[in-house]
Amino acid sequence: MRLHLLALNPTDSVTHGFLPAAARLGLDVTLLTDQPAAHRRAYEQSVADGGKLPGLTLVGCDVKDFREVIGRISALGRTAPPDAVFTNSDHLQPQAALAAGYFGLPGKDWRAALDTKNKALLRRRLAAAGADAVYSAELGPDDEPEALAARGLPFPCVVKPREGVAGEDVVLAEDAADLVRRCHDIRRRRPGASLVVEEYLEGELHTLETLGDGRTLHTLGAFRTELSPPPHFVEERLTLLPALPQPHTRQVVTQLRALGVGFGACHTEYVVQGGRARLIEVNYRAIGDQCDLALADVLGIPLFEHILRTHLGEPLPADLGARTDGRARVEYVCTDRGGTLEKAPPASETERDGVRLVYRPLRGTGETHPLRRTNRDYLGVIRATGTDQGRIDQAVEAFLAAERWEILS
Repeated sequence: MRLHLLALNPTDSVTHGFLPAAARLGLDVTLLTDQPAAHRRAYEQSVADGGKLPGLTLVGCDVKDFREVIGRISALGRTAPPDAVFTNSDHLQPQAALAAGYFGLPGKDWRAALDTKNKALLRRRLAAAGADAVYSAELGPDDEPEALAARGLPFPCVVKPREGVAGEDVVLAEDAADLVRRCHDIRRRRPGASLVVEEYLEGELHTLETLGDGRTLHTLGAFRTELSPPPHFVEERLTLLPALPQPHTRQVVTQLRALGVGFGACHTEYVVQGGRARLIEVNYRAIGDQCDLALADVLGIPLFEHILRTHLGEPLPADLGARTDGRARVEYVCTDRGGTLEKAPPASETERDGVRLVYRPLRGTGETHPLRRTNRDYLGVIRATGTDQGRIDQAVEAFLAAERWEILS
Protein backbone atom coordinates (compact mmCIF):
# COMPACT_ATOMS: atom_id res chain seq x y z
CA MET A 1 0.00 0.00 0.00
CA ARG A 2 1.19 3.52 -0.76
CA LEU A 3 0.89 6.59 1.43
CA HIS A 4 1.13 10.00 -0.23
CA LEU A 5 2.36 12.39 2.44
CA LEU A 6 2.35 16.18 2.00
CA ALA A 7 4.92 18.27 3.87
CA LEU A 8 6.66 21.61 3.88
CA ASN A 9 9.85 21.72 5.99
CA PRO A 10 11.01 18.54 7.78
CA THR A 11 9.59 18.06 11.28
CA ASP A 12 10.24 15.59 14.08
CA SER A 13 6.61 14.48 13.81
CA VAL A 14 7.19 13.27 10.24
CA THR A 15 10.81 12.10 10.43
CA HIS A 16 10.63 10.40 13.84
CA GLY A 17 6.90 9.72 14.13
CA PHE A 18 4.96 9.10 10.94
CA LEU A 19 7.73 7.73 8.70
CA PRO A 20 8.79 5.04 11.20
CA ALA A 21 5.10 4.22 11.74
CA ALA A 22 4.65 3.84 7.99
CA ALA A 23 7.59 1.43 7.95
CA ARG A 24 6.04 -0.62 10.73
CA LEU A 25 2.79 -0.77 8.76
CA GLY A 26 4.64 -1.92 5.66
CA LEU A 27 3.70 1.16 3.64
CA ASP A 28 5.61 2.65 0.75
CA VAL A 29 5.70 6.43 1.04
CA THR A 30 5.66 9.11 -1.60
CA LEU A 31 6.52 12.41 0.07
CA LEU A 32 5.39 15.47 -1.87
CA THR A 33 7.12 18.64 -0.72
CA ASP A 34 8.44 21.99 -1.86
CA GLN A 35 11.67 21.21 0.04
CA PRO A 36 12.83 17.77 -1.20
CA ALA A 37 16.52 18.37 -0.49
CA ALA A 38 15.83 19.18 3.18
CA HIS A 39 13.70 16.05 3.59
CA ARG A 40 16.38 13.94 1.92
CA ARG A 41 18.94 15.20 4.44
CA ALA A 42 16.59 14.56 7.39
CA TYR A 43 15.79 11.08 6.08
CA GLU A 44 19.43 10.16 5.56
CA GLN A 45 20.39 11.50 8.99
CA SER A 46 17.65 9.49 10.68
CA VAL A 47 18.73 6.31 8.89
CA ALA A 48 22.35 7.00 9.87
CA ASP A 49 21.21 7.34 13.49
CA GLY A 50 19.58 3.91 13.33
CA GLY A 51 16.03 4.95 12.46
CA LYS A 52 13.92 2.33 10.69
CA LEU A 53 12.21 4.23 7.88
CA PRO A 54 10.15 3.06 4.90
CA GLY A 55 11.04 3.12 1.26
CA LEU A 56 10.67 6.78 0.33
CA THR A 57 10.02 8.48 -2.99
CA LEU A 58 10.61 12.24 -2.79
CA VAL A 59 8.67 14.38 -5.24
CA GLY A 60 9.01 18.14 -5.65
CA CYS A 61 5.63 19.84 -5.68
CA ASP A 62 3.96 23.15 -4.85
CA VAL A 63 2.06 21.49 -2.02
CA LYS A 64 0.27 24.70 -1.01
CA ASP A 65 -1.71 24.53 -4.27
CA PHE A 66 -4.30 21.74 -4.14
CA ARG A 67 -4.48 21.70 -7.94
CA GLU A 68 -0.76 20.94 -8.18
CA VAL A 69 -1.08 18.26 -5.49
CA ILE A 70 -3.96 16.52 -7.27
CA GLY A 71 -2.25 16.78 -10.66
CA ARG A 72 1.03 15.40 -9.35
CA ILE A 73 -0.63 12.48 -7.51
CA SER A 74 -2.67 11.73 -10.63
CA ALA A 75 0.48 11.59 -12.74
CA LEU A 76 2.21 9.39 -10.19
CA GLY A 77 -0.86 7.18 -10.00
CA ARG A 78 -0.04 5.60 -13.33
CA THR A 79 2.67 3.63 -11.54
CA ALA A 80 1.90 4.21 -7.84
CA PRO A 81 -1.83 4.80 -7.19
CA PRO A 82 -2.53 6.29 -3.76
CA ASP A 83 -4.09 4.34 -0.92
CA ALA A 84 -4.02 7.34 1.42
CA VAL A 85 -3.28 11.07 1.27
CA PHE A 86 -2.09 12.51 4.57
CA THR A 87 -0.39 15.53 6.08
CA ASN A 88 0.47 16.68 9.59
CA SER A 89 1.14 20.25 8.46
CA ASP A 90 -1.08 23.09 9.67
CA HIS A 91 -0.71 24.74 6.29
CA LEU A 92 -1.70 21.74 4.17
CA GLN A 93 -4.80 20.26 5.80
CA PRO A 94 -7.29 21.65 3.23
CA GLN A 95 -5.06 20.56 0.34
CA ALA A 96 -4.74 17.02 1.69
CA ALA A 97 -8.48 16.82 2.37
CA LEU A 98 -9.35 17.98 -1.16
CA ALA A 99 -6.85 15.56 -2.71
CA ALA A 100 -8.15 12.63 -0.66
CA GLY A 101 -11.70 13.48 -1.68
CA TYR A 102 -10.73 13.77 -5.36
CA PHE A 103 -9.30 10.24 -5.36
CA GLY A 104 -12.17 8.79 -3.30
CA LEU A 105 -9.96 8.12 -0.30
CA PRO A 106 -10.74 8.55 3.42
CA GLY A 107 -9.94 12.00 4.75
CA LYS A 108 -11.07 15.07 6.58
CA ASP A 109 -13.95 17.25 5.49
CA TRP A 110 -12.20 20.00 3.52
CA ARG A 111 -14.61 22.57 5.00
CA ALA A 112 -13.60 21.65 8.54
CA ALA A 113 -9.94 21.69 7.52
CA LEU A 114 -10.36 25.18 6.08
CA ASP A 115 -12.45 26.50 8.98
CA THR A 116 -9.89 25.42 11.56
CA LYS A 117 -6.96 26.79 9.56
CA ASN A 118 -8.58 30.18 8.90
CA LYS A 119 -9.01 31.88 12.28
CA ALA A 120 -11.69 34.27 11.04
CA LEU A 121 -13.76 31.37 9.65
CA LEU A 122 -13.24 29.49 12.91
CA ARG A 123 -14.83 32.27 14.96
CA ARG A 124 -17.73 32.70 12.55
CA ARG A 125 -18.40 28.97 12.40
CA LEU A 126 -18.43 28.60 16.20
CA ALA A 127 -20.69 31.62 16.65
CA ALA A 128 -23.11 30.41 13.96
CA ALA A 129 -23.32 27.01 15.67
CA GLY A 130 -24.05 28.65 19.02
CA ALA A 131 -20.96 26.97 20.46
CA ASP A 132 -19.13 30.13 21.58
CA ALA A 133 -19.06 33.79 20.67
CA VAL A 134 -15.66 35.46 20.85
CA TYR A 135 -15.35 39.02 19.62
CA SER A 136 -13.35 38.84 16.40
CA ALA A 137 -12.69 41.19 13.50
CA GLU A 138 -10.86 40.48 10.26
CA LEU A 139 -8.39 42.95 8.80
CA GLY A 140 -7.82 42.41 5.09
CA PRO A 141 -4.62 43.37 3.28
CA ASP A 142 -6.14 46.68 2.13
CA ASP A 143 -7.96 47.51 5.38
CA GLU A 144 -6.56 50.22 7.61
CA PRO A 145 -5.99 49.25 11.25
CA GLU A 146 -6.81 52.83 12.29
CA ALA A 147 -10.41 52.34 11.14
CA LEU A 148 -10.69 49.07 13.06
CA ALA A 149 -9.20 50.61 16.20
CA ALA A 150 -11.88 53.32 16.11
CA ARG A 151 -14.70 50.78 16.46
CA GLY A 152 -14.44 50.54 20.23
CA LEU A 153 -12.76 47.14 20.52
CA PRO A 154 -12.47 45.28 23.82
CA PHE A 155 -8.97 45.96 25.14
CA PRO A 156 -6.62 44.33 25.69
CA CYS A 157 -7.04 42.30 22.51
CA VAL A 158 -4.92 39.89 20.51
CA VAL A 159 -3.80 40.44 16.93
CA LYS A 160 -2.57 37.51 14.87
CA PRO A 161 -2.15 36.41 11.24
CA ARG A 162 -5.38 34.88 10.00
CA GLU A 163 -3.61 31.72 8.92
CA GLY A 164 -0.51 31.86 11.09
CA VAL A 165 1.17 29.07 13.03
CA ALA A 166 3.71 28.57 15.83
CA GLY A 167 2.67 31.74 17.66
CA GLU A 168 4.39 33.83 14.98
CA ASP A 169 3.32 37.48 15.13
CA VAL A 170 0.68 36.75 17.78
CA VAL A 171 0.77 39.71 20.15
CA LEU A 172 -1.29 41.42 22.84
CA ALA A 173 -2.38 45.03 22.18
CA GLU A 174 -3.18 47.13 25.25
CA ASP A 175 -5.07 49.97 23.57
CA ALA A 176 -6.01 51.43 20.18
CA ALA A 177 -2.63 53.07 19.55
CA ASP A 178 -0.82 49.86 20.48
CA LEU A 179 -3.09 47.86 18.15
CA VAL A 180 -2.37 50.13 15.19
CA ARG A 181 1.37 49.92 15.83
CA ARG A 182 1.29 46.13 16.18
CA CYS A 183 -0.69 45.71 12.96
CA HIS A 184 1.76 47.84 10.99
CA ASP A 185 4.69 45.94 12.50
CA ILE A 186 3.23 42.59 11.40
CA ARG A 187 2.45 43.90 7.92
CA ARG A 188 6.05 44.96 7.43
CA ARG A 189 7.06 41.35 8.01
CA ARG A 190 4.06 39.86 6.18
CA PRO A 191 3.08 42.05 3.24
CA GLY A 192 -0.39 41.20 1.98
CA ALA A 193 -1.33 39.04 4.97
CA SER A 194 -4.82 39.16 6.45
CA LEU A 195 -4.98 39.63 10.22
CA VAL A 196 -7.50 38.77 12.92
CA VAL A 197 -8.12 40.89 16.00
CA GLU A 198 -10.01 39.19 18.80
CA GLU A 199 -10.77 39.55 22.46
CA TYR A 200 -8.09 38.37 24.87
CA LEU A 201 -9.16 35.09 26.47
CA GLU A 202 -7.19 35.18 29.69
CA GLY A 203 -6.69 32.09 31.78
CA GLU A 204 -4.61 28.94 32.20
CA LEU A 205 -3.99 27.43 28.79
CA HIS A 206 -4.91 23.79 28.30
CA THR A 207 -4.85 21.48 25.30
CA LEU A 208 -7.03 18.55 24.32
CA GLU A 209 -5.62 15.85 22.05
CA THR A 210 -8.17 13.79 20.13
CA LEU A 211 -8.21 11.03 17.53
CA GLY A 212 -11.21 9.97 15.48
CA ASP A 213 -12.19 7.85 12.50
CA GLY A 214 -15.33 9.80 11.59
CA ARG A 215 -17.48 7.75 13.94
CA THR A 216 -15.53 7.10 17.14
CA LEU A 217 -13.72 10.04 18.76
CA HIS A 218 -11.10 9.24 21.40
CA THR A 219 -9.72 11.83 23.82
CA LEU A 220 -6.05 10.92 24.18
CA GLY A 221 -4.79 13.39 26.75
CA ALA A 222 -4.53 16.99 27.84
CA PHE A 223 -1.58 19.26 28.57
CA ARG A 224 -1.24 22.38 30.69
CA THR A 225 0.78 24.94 28.74
CA GLU A 226 2.96 27.59 30.33
CA LEU A 227 3.62 30.66 28.20
CA SER A 228 6.10 33.51 28.18
CA PRO A 229 4.77 36.77 29.66
CA PRO A 230 2.65 38.99 27.36
CA PRO A 231 2.70 40.67 24.94
CA HIS A 232 4.06 37.52 23.22
CA PHE A 233 2.82 33.96 23.64
CA VAL A 234 5.75 31.56 23.38
CA GLU A 235 5.15 28.06 24.73
CA GLU A 236 7.82 27.30 27.32
CA ARG A 237 6.59 24.14 29.03
CA LEU A 238 3.82 21.55 28.63
CA THR A 239 2.84 19.18 31.43
CA LEU A 240 0.54 16.23 30.84
CA LEU A 241 -2.49 16.43 33.08
CA PRO A 242 -3.86 13.37 34.94
CA ALA A 243 -5.94 10.90 32.98
CA LEU A 244 -9.01 12.20 31.19
CA PRO A 245 -11.69 13.32 31.36
CA GLN A 246 -10.81 16.80 32.53
CA PRO A 247 -13.76 18.90 33.79
CA HIS A 248 -14.29 20.67 30.46
CA THR A 249 -13.42 17.87 28.03
CA ARG A 250 -17.04 17.38 26.98
CA GLN A 251 -17.47 21.10 26.26
CA VAL A 252 -14.41 21.12 24.01
CA VAL A 253 -15.55 18.00 22.17
CA THR A 254 -18.97 19.55 21.60
CA GLN A 255 -17.34 22.57 19.97
CA LEU A 256 -15.13 20.35 17.84
CA ARG A 257 -18.16 18.48 16.59
CA ALA A 258 -19.80 21.80 15.74
CA LEU A 259 -16.78 22.49 13.53
CA GLY A 260 -17.05 19.11 11.84
CA VAL A 261 -13.82 17.89 13.42
CA GLY A 262 -13.66 14.16 14.09
CA PHE A 263 -11.33 12.45 11.61
CA GLY A 264 -7.69 11.81 12.36
CA ALA A 265 -5.72 13.72 14.97
CA CYS A 266 -6.58 17.16 16.36
CA HIS A 267 -4.75 19.44 18.80
CA THR A 268 -7.03 22.01 20.45
CA GLU A 269 -6.01 24.86 22.74
CA TYR A 270 -8.47 26.45 25.16
CA VAL A 271 -8.90 28.38 28.40
CA VAL A 272 -11.69 28.20 30.97
CA GLN A 273 -13.64 31.35 31.79
CA GLY A 274 -16.73 31.43 33.98
CA GLY A 275 -17.05 27.67 33.89
CA ARG A 276 -16.88 27.58 30.08
CA ALA A 277 -14.20 26.14 27.84
CA ARG A 278 -13.31 28.82 25.28
CA LEU A 279 -11.26 27.77 22.29
CA ILE A 280 -8.08 29.65 21.45
CA GLU A 281 -7.36 27.69 18.28
CA VAL A 282 -7.94 24.33 16.67
CA ASN A 283 -5.02 22.65 14.92
CA TYR A 284 -6.45 19.81 12.85
CA ARG A 285 -3.35 17.62 13.18
CA ALA A 286 -1.33 15.91 15.90
CA ILE A 287 0.35 18.07 18.53
CA GLY A 288 3.94 18.83 17.53
CA ASP A 289 7.25 20.04 18.92
CA GLN A 290 7.90 16.50 20.25
CA CYS A 291 4.80 16.48 22.47
CA ASP A 292 3.37 13.82 20.15
CA LEU A 293 6.44 11.64 20.75
CA ALA A 294 6.04 12.13 24.51
CA LEU A 295 2.31 11.35 24.33
CA ALA A 296 2.89 8.12 22.42
CA ASP A 297 5.50 7.09 24.99
CA VAL A 298 3.26 7.86 27.97
CA LEU A 299 0.12 6.23 26.57
CA GLY A 300 2.00 3.12 25.49
CA ILE A 301 0.06 2.85 22.21
CA PRO A 302 1.10 2.96 18.54
CA LEU A 303 -0.25 6.50 18.22
CA PHE A 304 1.28 7.34 14.85
CA GLU A 305 0.13 4.02 13.38
CA HIS A 306 -3.44 4.67 14.61
CA ILE A 307 -3.44 8.07 12.91
CA LEU A 308 -2.22 6.62 9.62
CA ARG A 309 -4.67 3.71 9.80
CA THR A 310 -7.61 6.12 9.92
CA HIS A 311 -6.42 7.64 6.64
CA LEU A 312 -6.20 4.14 5.18
CA GLY A 313 -9.89 3.69 6.01
CA GLU A 314 -9.47 1.40 9.00
CA PRO A 315 -11.81 1.94 11.98
CA LEU A 316 -10.31 2.70 15.36
CA PRO A 317 -10.80 0.17 18.16
CA ALA A 318 -13.40 1.07 20.76
CA ASP A 319 -10.62 0.90 23.37
CA LEU A 320 -7.11 2.00 22.40
CA GLY A 321 -5.62 0.26 25.43
CA ALA A 322 -3.83 3.40 26.58
CA ARG A 323 -2.15 3.57 29.96
CA THR A 324 -3.68 6.00 32.43
CA ASP A 325 -0.86 6.35 34.97
CA GLY A 326 1.68 8.10 32.76
CA ARG A 327 3.00 11.62 33.26
CA ALA A 328 5.13 13.83 31.04
CA ARG A 329 6.83 17.19 30.88
CA VAL A 330 8.11 18.82 27.72
CA GLU A 331 10.48 21.73 28.33
CA TYR A 332 11.76 24.10 25.65
CA VAL A 333 15.15 25.76 26.02
CA CYS A 334 14.41 29.16 24.53
CA THR A 335 16.83 32.00 23.85
CA ASP A 336 16.02 35.54 24.94
CA ARG A 337 18.20 37.21 22.31
CA GLY A 338 19.41 36.86 18.76
CA GLY A 339 22.92 35.79 17.92
CA THR A 340 25.16 32.80 17.29
CA LEU A 341 24.84 29.63 19.35
CA GLU A 342 28.37 29.04 20.66
CA LYS A 343 27.81 26.23 23.14
CA ALA A 344 25.05 23.67 23.69
CA PRO A 345 24.76 20.06 24.90
CA PRO A 346 24.51 17.22 22.38
CA ALA A 347 21.52 14.93 21.99
CA SER A 348 21.14 12.50 24.86
CA GLU A 349 18.82 9.92 26.33
CA THR A 350 18.87 8.62 29.90
CA GLU A 351 16.63 6.56 32.16
CA ARG A 352 16.93 6.88 35.92
CA ASP A 353 14.58 6.47 38.89
CA GLY A 354 11.68 5.61 36.61
CA VAL A 355 12.13 8.72 34.43
CA ARG A 356 13.08 8.58 30.77
CA LEU A 357 14.63 11.89 29.73
CA VAL A 358 15.36 12.67 26.10
CA TYR A 359 17.12 15.85 24.97
CA ARG A 360 17.22 16.88 21.34
CA PRO A 361 18.96 20.03 20.05
CA LEU A 362 16.88 22.13 17.68
CA ARG A 363 19.68 24.46 16.60
CA GLY A 364 23.26 23.58 15.77
CA THR A 365 26.25 25.32 17.28
CA GLY A 366 27.57 27.97 14.97
CA GLU A 367 24.12 28.87 13.66
CA THR A 368 23.05 32.50 13.80
CA HIS A 369 19.40 33.50 14.14
CA PRO A 370 17.48 36.65 15.05
CA LEU A 371 15.12 36.74 18.02
CA ARG A 372 11.60 36.05 16.73
CA ARG A 373 9.60 35.51 19.94
CA THR A 374 8.11 32.28 18.59
CA ASN A 375 9.03 28.62 18.82
CA ARG A 376 11.73 29.38 16.25
CA ASP A 377 13.70 30.69 19.25
CA TYR A 378 13.93 27.18 20.71
CA LEU A 379 17.49 25.90 21.12
CA GLY A 380 16.49 22.44 22.26
CA VAL A 381 13.69 20.38 23.74
CA ILE A 382 13.60 18.11 26.76
CA ARG A 383 10.90 15.48 27.04
CA ALA A 384 10.67 13.52 30.27
CA THR A 385 8.19 10.72 30.90
CA GLY A 386 7.36 8.38 33.76
CA THR A 387 4.66 7.83 36.36
CA ASP A 388 5.80 10.20 39.13
CA GLN A 389 5.47 13.91 38.29
CA GLY A 390 7.75 14.93 41.14
CA ARG A 391 10.60 12.78 39.87
CA ILE A 392 10.00 13.98 36.31
CA ASP A 393 10.23 17.61 37.41
CA GLN A 394 13.39 16.91 39.42
CA ALA A 395 15.03 15.21 36.43
CA VAL A 396 14.25 18.13 34.12
CA GLU A 397 15.46 20.74 36.62
CA ALA A 398 18.68 18.78 37.22
CA PHE A 399 19.35 18.60 33.48
CA LEU A 400 18.78 22.33 33.04
CA ALA A 401 21.09 23.11 35.96
CA ALA A 402 23.86 20.88 34.65
CA GLU A 403 23.91 22.06 31.01
CA ARG A 404 24.79 25.36 29.36
CA TRP A 405 23.55 27.13 26.23
CA GLU A 406 25.59 30.16 25.26
CA ILE A 407 24.57 32.75 22.67
CA LEU A 408 27.06 35.27 21.32
CA SER A 409 25.13 38.41 20.33
